[in-house]
Amino acid sequence: MKILALIFSLFLSFSALAQQSYKITYLRSSHDQVIENQDPIILFANKSETALTSGKIVDGKAKFPYERTFTTTASAKNFYKVTNFSESKEIATIDSLSLNRYAFELLDEEKEILGYKVKKAKTLVNSNTIEVWYTNALDIKGGPNETGQSLGLVLEYVRNGNSAITASSIEKINEIPALVKMPAHLTFLDELTYRDEVWKSRFIQIPIFKNEKINFSDEAKSDSILRFANGTVILKKVKIPEFAKESQGFIELVEKSNGDAYDRTGSVFMIAEDQAQSFFDGMKNGMATLPFYEDATGKKYQGMVRTDGYSPVFELMRFFTPFGVSHFNKNLTLKGKTWQDSVSYRQDISEFLPVMAGKEVYIGTYIGNYDKGGHKVSLELTIHPGNSNSIIAQNILSIFNTTNVMEMGGQDYATLFGQEKGLEVTFTLPQDAKNAKLRYITTGHGGWGEGDEFVPKVNSIFLDNELAFKFTPWRVDCGSYRLYNPVSGNFGNGLSSSDLSRSNWCPGTITYPNYIDLGDLKAGTHTIRVHIPQGAPEGSSFSFWNVSGALIYD
Repeated sequence: MKILALIFSLFLSFSALAQQSYKITYLRSSHDQVIENQDPIILFANKSETALTSGKIVDGKAKFPYERTFTTTASAKNFYKVTNFSESKEIATIDSLSLNRYAFELLDEEKEILGYKVKKAKTLVNSNTIEVWYTNALDIKGGPNETGQSLGLVLEYVRNGNSAITASSIEKINEIPALVKMPAHLTFLDELTYRDEVWKSRFIQIPIFKNEKINFSDEAKSDSILRFANGTVILKKVKIPEFAKESQGFIELVEKSNGDAYDRTGSVFMIAEDQAQSFFDGMKNGMATLPFYEDATGKKYQGMVRTDGYSPVFELMRFFTPFGVSHFNKNLTLKGKTWQDSVSYRQDISEFLPVMAGKEVYIGTYIGNYDKGGHKVSLELTIHPGNSNSIIAQNILSIFNTTNVMEMGGQDYATLFGQEKGLEVTFTLPQDAKNAKLRYITTGHGGWGEGDEFVPKVNSIFLDNELAFKFTPWRVDCGSYRLYNPVSGNFGNGLSSSDLSRSNWCPGTITYPNYIDLGDLKAGTHTIRVHIPQGAPEGSSFSFWNVSGALIYD
C-alpha cells in the first residue's frame, strides 16, 4: 500500500507540471474501409501520463461495464487498468508486462500520418503479424492499445495486413480533462482476479447444482434440491431474470464418478409447463398418473409423448458419462496417458431462452445408475448478450421424449421401435407456424455386440405421413475420448470399449441435436412419426432408442 501511495503521489506531482497535452482519436478499419457507426478510441497523453478511453466514455454514454487504461512516468513499466461496473463500483489492476511483452523488429520503412513522419515496427502476437507505425516527434508515448507504446506514439496498428486502427485526428489541448484522469482512490486486485471479475460481469451466471450427488440411494435429503427415482434424478426450481431478446444461452455440466465405473445415459432437462399437467406431476405423484402411449403390443409408456393437456420434458442436453473418470483414475496406469480429472459438457441451448426469460423454471439432471456412490455433477446456465447464429424462434413445444428419465421410478425403456409404426405422436398447433423445425436427439442402446448400440440404424422422421428427413446416427470418433475413461474394458486386439463406434454417442460426450426443417405449418392437428428398424432381443439383452423432439417455430 505504501508503494501505491508513493506512485499516486508521484503521479499527481507530474500532473501538476505545465506541459503540452494531446487528444488523439483513432478509428478502426477493415480492408482499407473505415467501419461505420463505431465508437472511436481516444487517447489523452502528455509526457507524464496517458489515459486510453473511448468516445462514448468521454461523452458519458458508455454502457457498463467499461474499461480504461492509464500510464504514468512515475511507473513507466506499468499499465493501470480500471473497469467500471456501475457509477459506484470500479476495480483496478496493475499490468506490469504489456509494455515490454513483445520484441519488435524495427524496419526502415517510413510514411506520413496526419502530417507526422512515422516509422514501422513488426512483431508477432498469438501467431498474428502486428505492424505499428510510430513517431517520436511529439515526445510522448501511447497508442490505441498496449502494443508498441514503448517505441513512441503509435499512430497506426495493423493486424495481418487487413485490420487497422489509425489516428484520424490529433488535437493540442491545455490539459487532460479531469473526467478521464486516473482515479485517485482505487481497489486493486491481482491481474487474474481482475480479469475474471471483468469477464463474468459481461454475462448472466445462474448456478443450478454444485457437486451434487446423483446415485441410487434412499438417503433422506433436506436441502433445496429435489430428488426422485431413488436419487438418480435431481431437480431444482431456478429463477431466470429478464434479459435482452438478442441473447445466447449455454449450459455447462461438470461430471465426476463418485463410485460408478460405467458409461451411463445422462440428460439435462427442463419441465415444460405450457399445459395443465407436466412431467413434474408424475415425479411427485407417480408415473402411472401421467398419460401413457400404447404401442401395437399393448405395452404402455408413461409420460413420453405430448397429449392435449400434458407436455413431456424439454431435453436441453443428452450426455454420456465415461468409464469412471476421477474416482478410478488410479486403478489403471498406462504409459504416456494421464487420465482427466472430470468431464465438462458445454452446449448452446439458445432456442429455449424464449420459454425461460423472466420465469421460475424447474431444471433437472438424470444419470441412470444403480450405484450407491454414483456420480457428482455441477451445472450452470449462462446467458450472454448479443446476436446468436443458433436457431432461435418465438415458440417451442415439447412433442416427445422417450429417454426414461424416471427409469428407477418405474418408467420403462422405449422398445417400441421394433414395430412398423414406431413412435407416432399427434399434436395440435394453436396457431400457424412459420419456419418450423424439429429439434431431434437420438441414441441407440443395448443388444450386446449385435444390438442397436453397435449397429448403424436409419432414423426416418415423417410429418403428416410424408418423409421429412432420414439419416443414420453414428459416431466414429469415440476413441478421441480415451483419456476420460480410466476403467473402460480393454480387449485382446488393443482396443478399449470406449473406442468403439456407437449409435450417435461416445462415453464422455454430448449427443448434439439435429434441426430438421419442416417448413410452414398450418394451425391444427399434425402427426410426427419416428421409424427406426430396432433389432430383436439377444437373450436377456434388448435394444431400445432414446429420442426426444421439440418443435421450434416463429
